[in-house]
Amino acid sequence: MCGIVGWVDFGRDLAGERATLRAMTDTLTNRGVDDSGVWIRGHAALGHTRTAIIDVAGGAQPLTVEQDGRQVATIVYNGEVYNFKQLRTELRARGHEFRTRSDTEVVLRAYLEWGVECASRLEGIFAFAIWDLRRQELVLVRDRLGVKPLFYARRPEGVLFGSEPKALLANPLVKPVVGLDNLQELFATAKRPGMSVFRDLRAVLPGTTLTIGRAGMAQRRYWALEARPHTDDLDGTVGHIRELLHDIVLRELESEVPLCTALSGGVDSSAVSAIAAYWRWKLDGERIRTFVTTFDDYAKAFQPDDVRFAPDEVYADEVARHLKADHVRIQLSTRDLMDRAARDAVLYAQDMPTTLGDMDTSNYLTARRIKEHSTVALSGEVADEIFGGYSWMYHQQLLAADMFPWVAKEYLMPGSPRGQGRGLFDPGFMAKLDLGSYYRDQYRTALAAAPLAGDEDDTERLMRGITHVTLTWWLPMLLDRDDRLAMANALELRVPYGDHRLVEYLYNTPWRLKTFDGREKSLLRAAVRDLVPHSVLDRAKSPWPVTQDPAYAEMLRDELSALVNDRSSPSLPLLDLPAVRATLDRPSEIAHQWVSRMNIEMVLQFDAWLRRYDVQLAI
Repeated sequence: MCGIVGWVDFGRDLAGERATLRAMTDTLTNRGVDDSGVWIRGHAALGHTRTAIIDVAGGAQPLTVEQDGRQVATIVYNGEVYNFKQLRTELRARGHEFRTRSDTEVVLRAYLEWGVECASRLEGIFAFAIWDLRRQELVLVRDRLGVKPLFYARRPEGVLFGSEPKALLANPLVKPVVGLDNLQELFATAKRPGMSVFRDLRAVLPGTTLTIGRAGMAQRRYWALEARPHTDDLDGTVGHIRELLHDIVLRELESEVPLCTALSGGVDSSAVSAIAAYWRWKLDGERIRTFVTTFDDYAKAFQPDDVRFAPDEVYADEVARHLKADHVRIQLSTRDLMDRAARDAVLYAQDMPTTLGDMDTSNYLTARRIKEHSTVALSGEVADEIFGGYSWMYHQQLLAADMFPWVAKEYLMPGSPRGQGRGLFDPGFMAKLDLGSYYRDQYRTALAAAPLAGDEDDTERLMRGITHVTLTWWLPMLLDRDDRLAMANALELRVPYGDHRLVEYLYNTPWRLKTFDGREKSLLRAAVRDLVPHSVLDRAKSPWPVTQDPAYAEMLRDELSALVNDRSSPSLPLLDLPAVRATLDRPSEIAHQWVSRMNIEMVLQFDAWLRRYDVQLAI
């Protein structure tokens, strides 16, 4: 895993901009801790930071290839292409010679062989840029689901790009300007594909290539979900899913550095861990290493809430014993969660504030602890989206709300009647954002974009649409968060359930099969029923844990009090001060109400973001 940056300016030679390119590259040091490099020639400048996973000794970047003694193309690449060995064999048969064992060189030579159409041949998680010296063109490519991030900013004479917004903001040509549209993206929990929280930045869309030349920019979609007939019966469907999972996990075990699984004790991560354990033992005679995160006294003092019914660690420990895994329990304290350096690192990793507070901090600290042992971790992300694991997918009132169903659920939860994390902001400010209209309009647009089959009944048509909306408007938030918090610690997070073959197959699997036994994720449970303990198969979905220590809520309250008493706080004009004072007067009410806590978390992060990024609000 790596960080990539670049700058193309057709109006001038960039040879004198090495210091600026290096500054852009250095913002991504945490993504690549093993090496870094820059390359400048004429109108193009590329930078790279590397965390070595494949061909540790020989895969340095930027990587340039030659034909007939002259340089023809240079690449900076972030990700893993799981079928690179097969592609290398095919390319050798077509006359290509390789000087490294890296998947990076395979990707570059695939481009030389097939042009931008090479993207459709790559299977994995990736974002890369190729400067074609022959054509004087830049090609940007992002993987099918958008697991790896890639941002860009158009310029009158070219483009800037980078793995994260901070890389582009390190160039004086890009200013941290944030308009009302961008604030909608920041406060909404349904993100418009391709948008950014900074006015001049966009994200390359998943499954898309951008080609930038003197004549302008051309965008091409090389992958999108399609509606196709599903011809397998129940047994055939379960069997095919099991075969796919084995093939996917086996491919994603490819690594020249230590690898592990992130094990929550839910069926998603337990299934991945079980299959990984099987293949690791079969091929190498080694046990898989697993990690679970918990908090001090969490299991002992656990209190169920509206979405968490039991602590993860008990189930994760049971799975680890079942698999004979080398199991590590990461135990975090309230002091860890409130550590200023860690919380600042979380904000900087994501380049924006979020409502998730201790969930983000514990996720970041988990990645940091895992990195002490492993450089690659397999996770259970994407399973809920493709198998149907969210409670709001089964709630008729939410499905009929003419709004993203997870957003409709927010408004029903105690602590977020104004929307998640927005309870302490000025009503006039929120009215400017008009998130109610945003959600309704964008939901209708998103739902209309879902590819449908012509012979489906109303339920099947609705749930296919909901699945598509979930994959395109909900999942990107999770993938971006996971990548940023993991890569802030140079930890590569792989997502087996995000394999496009599995996503395509399940998108076209009827909802009646996905729920054949009346439960969520019925097909996944059936496919792995003999691989994980029955207690895990019967366990309801539980999201990432949150601390229930009252001391944590009290510390948040103290920070909020300090913020509103600091006249230099840039967020003060945008806050609902009566609501803030009411929250400060009732501290006990937020001790165990994690949704209510989000209101404080968002204010604190928003204020810190305005300060650190010197944000210019254009509202």
